[in-house]
Amino acid sequence: MDPKQMCVANVKYKKPTADDTKRTKGLLRYLTYRDSRDGHIRQVGGRERWVDHGLGSTVGEIADTCEQYRSEHVLAFTLVFNANPDLIAMVPEKRRARFVRELTEMTLDRFLEARGIEGGIEHSYVLHHRESEDPQAPGMHDPHTHVILPGTYFDEDLGERVPLFFSRNKQVNHIEMLHDVTEQTMREHMELYVGPEWEQRYDRLAAVRERQRNVSEREPDGAFVDEQGQAWPVWGGARRTDEETSAAGFYRYFPGDQEGEQQLEFRPLIQGLDHDMAQYVAEAFAGHLYTYPDPTLKNLELFAQQVQAEMQGDTSVMPQSDISQEWSLDL
Repeated sequence: MDPKQMCVANVKYKKPTADDTKRTKGLLRYLTYRDSRDGHIRQVGGRERWVDHGLGSTVGEIADTCEQYRSEHVLAFTLVFNANPDLIAMVPEKRRARFVRELTEMTLDRFLEARGIEGGIEHSYVLHHRESEDPQAPGMHDPHTHVILPGTYFDEDLGERVPLFFSRNKQVNHIEMLHDVTEQTMREHMELYVGPEWEQRYDRLAAVRERQRNVSEREPDGAFVDEQGQAWPVWGGARRTDEETSAAGFYRYFPGDQEGEQQLEFRPLIQGLDHDMAQYVAEAFAGHLYTYPDPTLKNLELFAQQVQAEMQGDTSVMPQSDISQEWSLDL
């Protein structure tokens, strides 16, 4: 797989200004009581989420230490370590938190060692358990960490604190160094927690997904018309979510990042199916799109809800559609 897709490691910094100091405290509170933008965690007295490595274990302690150890230009650095959810899915669920914590701590230690910073740097981090927001596979377990570093560190040779910096130039590229260390550490952890065949397993998953995208080579099953009045071809299809489950939905092209660019993407309508059932439902979606053209895709969504309700055995809550299609769970 593409090494850059294995684990994302991002770095940002806050300036030692009144505004950024206020924003940093707000960020710390957000990181303490949220797993995601919408995932609020009830505040419980005495419950600390931060793993303290010298910077503090509460919002107040971390903010005060960052203020004490700030440099002229940096109040604090924030790092995010976010492993690919496709790889996390291979790790046994009960071991994922430990996996991400060890990945964070070992990567940071190795990165600082590679930079020649002996003795490490004070830091604290928090582990978040959010669901992925990938529109092609929403809801996958997406654990990640947020790390806080101060603007200075203690230089043992000089016997004093000196500014911490992340250079990105021809002489030295600390960001690239961080990415390289993250990739190597991620590989080692996947071998330890999943096994030496983890990459072959991912490649098989990716190969299946690529074959499933080939539905776009046939005639479209239907069309979707966007707000600008542009018609986009649509195909009923399935997508492998992980090694155990698949989703049924539809494929269509979306505008790309570059002007005039288009990219084929999947949108799930029913998730958590076994692979054979997902393909069976996908074929039913394709037939529905062809038989009952609808430029809004609303009828397809209602049909998907009907199918899912029947699968769950709760026909009393089936939504009513203007379109009726024969459907059977008998494969």
